[in-house]
Parts: sequence; C-alpha cells; structure tokens
Amino acid sequence: MPEVLKAPVVVEFPFTRSLGPVQSAFLTGLRERVVLGVKTADGRTLVPPVEYDPVTAEDIRDLVEVAPTGTVTTWAWNHEPRRGQPLEGPFAWVLVKLDGADTALLHALDAPGPEAVHTGMRVRIRWAGERSGAITDIACFEPYDGAAPELAGHAGDFAEPVTGIVAPARLDYTYSPGRAQSRYIQALAEQKTVGERCPSCLKVYIPPRGACPTCGVATSEQVEVGPRGTVTTYCIVNIKAKNLDIEVPYVYAHIALDGADLALHGRIAGIPYDQVRMGLRVEPVWTEGGRYPDHYRPTGEPDADYETYKELV
Repeated sequence: MPEVLKAPVVVEFPFTRSLGPVQSAFLTGLRERVVLGVKTADGRTLVPPVEYDPVTAEDIRDLVEVAPTGTVTTWAWNHEPRRGQPLEGPFAWVLVKLDGADTALLHALDAPGPEAVHTGMRVRIRWAGERSGAITDIACFEPYDGAAPELAGHAGDFAEPVTGIVAPARLDYTYSPGRAQSRYIQALAEQKTVGERCPSCLKVYIPPRGACPTCGVATSEQVEVGPRGTVTTYCIVNIKAKNLDIEVPYVYAHIALDGADLALHGRIAGIPYDQVRMGLRVEPVWTEGGRYPDHYRPTGEPDADYETYKELV
C-alpha cells in the first residue's frame, strides 16, 4: 500500500481593520502609556473598552482612565510559548482586573515559574520600549507590591490618534490528503491521472475522495482516465493574481477527462483566449519536473458533441 502523504501548510494574511472612537482611544492610550476603560450607564468600567454595553446593547462612549496596576483573577501556566506570543520563555496567561476597572484584561505575566503565580497577586503593566498603538504596547504584566499610582484623569483625547490596525493572521497545520488522494498525487508524478470507481453507481471520480459523493460508499478500484478531455465550461480571467506568473487574459476551464464522471479544472493555453469554447478537445502539457499538468492545449480533434458531456457542465 502506498505511503499516505502529508505536508506542512501555512495560511497567512494581514487582517486590516478600521477603529471606532472607543477602540481608537484605547489603543492610542496604550501608545502613550495610558489605560482607558469605558463607563456604562450603571457605573461599571469595562477594560478593555467596548462600544456597546454587553448587557443592554446601549451605545457607550464615556472614557475613563484606570491604573496600570491590578489584581490577578485567574491564570494558567504556559510551558511552551508559540511563535508570536508575548514572551519567549515560559510564562503565565493571566486575567487582570486593573485598579478602577470592573472587568479583567487578558495578557501575559512574566514570572519565574508557576509556583510564583497565584490568584489575588498584585501586578503592574510592563510597557514595551517601542509602542505603536496596539495591544502589544503592553509587553506583559510583572509582579508588583507597591500602591496604585495617581492618575491624571485622562479623557481619551489625543493628538494623532490611531485610526486603524493591521493584525497578521496565520495558521500552521499539517495536511494529509488521505489514501485516495495520496495515490492520485503519486500517479501525477508519473504523468498519469487516476480516479476511483464507485462499486454501486460505477461512476469514476477524479480527484478521488475515497468515497462516492452520490452513493456514500467507499471506493478503492483505481481507474486511469484521460489524458485527453473536453472543455465543459470556462471563464476568462482578466485580473492578474499576486505571485502568479501568468499574463492576463487567460482561460480557466472545467475539463472532463475521457473516462471520468466528474470534471476537474485547469488552465487552457496554446489557443487565443477568445477561441476557447465548450466542447473543445484538449490534452495536458507537462513541464519538466512538474507535479501536475502546467496547462491543457487543443488536440486538433473535432469538438465533442454536447450530448456527450452535458451531464458534466
């Protein structure tokens, strides 16, 4: 039995968002080493601040300064920090109710070990050396035995307020295509296209999934299809994709390979884009060392009759 493949995958993109007046004041305050909360109609002070009361849904904008010191309400020890977390060595995740606040703020606590952390311990903010108006302007919390400092009563008015943030989003995981698709990928390395036949309806699906999507039964019989096929439908791409070295316009099509009962997609080349049509007969073009067809080109055969592929459109 062939080895089931697996590979690391990283999905990463910058998430850009604008800020309303409350979040703008909060993040700008962090840049200036000021912590702001928002006061609700019933007198509670919420930190971090929100723009709507979570109880009444009332619009709230009354900003109030709270202290950079507070009390740990609960915590958990992080033995192995991951990439991008606040501290490189082991630390505690803590919920801290800052002095003057009625809700707790989540952040890291720099402590020598879990035995040094306990609910009720007093802590203070350790500010980052360089601040830009982000939650990372708080480098972490640290143990603190002193009194809460005197506050200036800042109301949230700043010169050059932060109006937007860019938050990088990243997901690291290991992907395994499973038995059926591992065989499919391994066959592509030999310039073959292999699907699987359903033992019930006898349809051949490509790429195979290990089960028939119609009957729901397991599939195991391998069937080589193609290499030629028929364009069932297509679109003309006019917008150049980032990091994709293909000049626009070009054509992307659904192609029903001979012997398959499901169309797959591929790029059409070797013909002007405005001459691509439904029923066009095509064949794969492989590049040296390529793991899959680079594109499909016309075979020169007469177009397929619509009745032969209408179920795959």
